[in-house]
Amino acid sequence: MENINAVLWGPFTIGIILFCGIYHTVKSRFIQLRLWRHLGGNGKNTAKAVASALAASMGTGNITGCAAAISAGGIGAVFWMWISAFLGMALAYSENRLGGEYAEEYHSDAGPMVYIEKGLGSKKLALVYAAACLCAALAMGCMSQTAAFSEAVWEAGLMPKQAAGVLSAVAAAAVIFSSEKASDAAMNAAEKLVPVMGLLYAGGCVILIASAGKNVFGMAGDIVRDAFTFKAAAGGIFGAAVSKAVSVGLRRGIFSNEAGMGSSVLVHSGAGFCSPESMGAWAAFEVFLDTIVCCTLTAFALISSGKDTLSEAFSLCFGRFGGGFVCLCVCLFAWASVLGWCCYGEKCLDYLTGGKAPVRAYKIIFCLCGAAAGLISLDFLFGLSDMINVFLIFPNLFAVTILTMRKR
Repeated sequence: MENINAVLWGPFTIGIILFCGIYHTVKSRFIQLRLWRHLGGNGKNTAKAVASALAASMGTGNITGCAAAISAGGIGAVFWMWISAFLGMALAYSENRLGGEYAEEYHSDAGPMVYIEKGLGSKKLALVYAAACLCAALAMGCMSQTAAFSEAVWEAGLMPKQAAGVLSAVAAAAVIFSSEKASDAAMNAAEKLVPVMGLLYAGGCVILIASAGKNVFGMAGDIVRDAFTFKAAAGGIFGAAVSKAVSVGLRRGIFSNEAGMGSSVLVHSGAGFCSPESMGAWAAFEVFLDTIVCCTLTAFALISSGKDTLSEAFSLCFGRFGGGFVCLCVCLFAWASVLGWCCYGEKCLDYLTGGKAPVRAYKIIFCLCGAAAGLISLDFLFGLSDMINVFLIFPNLFAVTILTMRKR
């Protein structure tokens, strides 16, 4: 899987993502610096939509994914997560603004499928995107998150991975089967869960970083230096190391914030934002919270502690409760992401079936995938998610960039 992703996430893909990110940053006149002007005056479902999008993106990528990025690409990978997030804010703004405009024009909440079908005039490409997004909902949104949950519970010594996977599936089923539409139940749960889990994890990280007594600016400087220079690297090894940091950083950044994938448009397009610009601004703000804030807290927590895992890091500060705190946060983030992606998958299935989606069958399959995740390697599922993400990113970035170029 890693060999496949080394090709899929090679220089060509990285170049496309960076080019599109830079283009949309310039096209939007650096919207990253002007978000506050558009955040306000929204409809009654805005809070639920924002919470659901954050629930989907603020999964274990913010915790285990960030730690995996540092392990695979060094602390320099964090810098490329920042770059991914900064450019991703512009991508999230453009795709959601476009999604808002097409939602108003065609009275549809099908998200990227609408602007791909109506804007580009390609029903086939829209179907490809919907099918890839449905696969992502099952693999990245359900299985990889549940596998991270299972591993955290197992490492805490609470139960075997297989049992934890089943437990996670039962917990998800309790929510999504409580309403006729899985998306309605998931959005209601996300609105309550996201603020609690976000504040809990952020508070723990701040306490850990403060107790370590490390200079935050010094750690940021080390990250930037290591993004381009590795002390033990020279010649060809240097180039390979930098390439690894860039690739892993961008992959984990996109896994975390989903910018450029178009997934957040699925839940935002029917939320009643006051304008397409507001919808885009909220999407960009979500990327900021997800990666610039949350993933940075994870990175600083690891770096300041000098440990390889968050359980070891938090144990320095919280003693024997440190591992339990990390386990709790991973479980909450994973569960929230599972619920958020359940919404996305349902929307894509509805589009693929022409509004005749077998919702009950989808719910059962979704939960069964979660139960099976406890039997599968987390590294494999991360790799599978990276592979599927490519098939989301290319159709979406192509559509968003072409349609944006047509506008003055």
